[in-house]
Amino acid sequence: MKEKLYTIPLNDAVNANDECPFCFIERELEQNSLNFVLGNSSSYMESDIRDQTDKAGFCKIHMKKMFDYGNTLGNTLILQTHYHKLREEMKKQFDSFTPGKSSILGRFRRSDAGTDKNTLAAWVVSKDCSCFICQNISDTFARYVETFFWLYRQDNEFKNKILRSKGFCLHHFGILCDGADKYLNDKEKAEFYPAMFKLMDENFQRMEEDLVWLSDKFDYRNKDADWKNSKDALQRGMQKLRSGYPADPVHKAK
Repeated sequence: MKEKLYTIPLNDAVNANDECPFCFIERELEQNSLNFVLGNSSSYMESDIRDQTDKAGFCKIHMKKMFDYGNTLGNTLILQTHYHKLREEMKKQFDSFTPGKSSILGRFRRSDAGTDKNTLAAWVVSKDCSCFICQNISDTFARYVETFFWLYRQDNEFKNKILRSKGFCLHHFGILCDGADKYLNDKEKAEFYPAMFKLMDENFQRMEEDLVWLSDKFDYRNKDADWKNSKDALQRGMQKLRSGYPADPVHKAK
């Protein structure tokens, strides 16, 4: 099937022969987001983008990646106006806050009911969960999941590449299972799930064998033996379980 603009990144990810094509895509999306926020385009100087970053802020993980990326001035300007927006919100929260009534029973009772929650604590949690980069990645990633199932259904070449691939990390496999329920009919699901179960089991077995041989290489008797596929088994094994690339260098401004 002829490639279309929205299918090219997904085909590139599959052709990369990675442990998980969705890890590959997610890394691209994250790096593109960092470049967009802090790179040469200077999007942080555009008022509409700054309004969005002021409101959403950034999670702890992406704050660290922004710091590592570089661009002290860009980071400072983003934080400066974000602080101003946050102080305005914080003042409203302080002004409307009323401490809950204390009781002896309340000290021992645990409840998730909204009436029992501290409104200030809930506001802080909402700030912790809000991130401009995370949201940008999530919105685009969802479209790639939809495209994956469109290609899987329509393009036999793509489907066969997936069935011959190294499978997926456990994290993204779970997302695919959700997607299958959303985008496949009953007949398609009856074929899809057994094929994915086989693919995942075979590749988790392959990963386990690579890890076994990596540990065996530390035995002096195997000192001169071939590494086979085990040299990078540790980082690939970590990726296969939790997604991401633990051995990647820091993504910096170019």
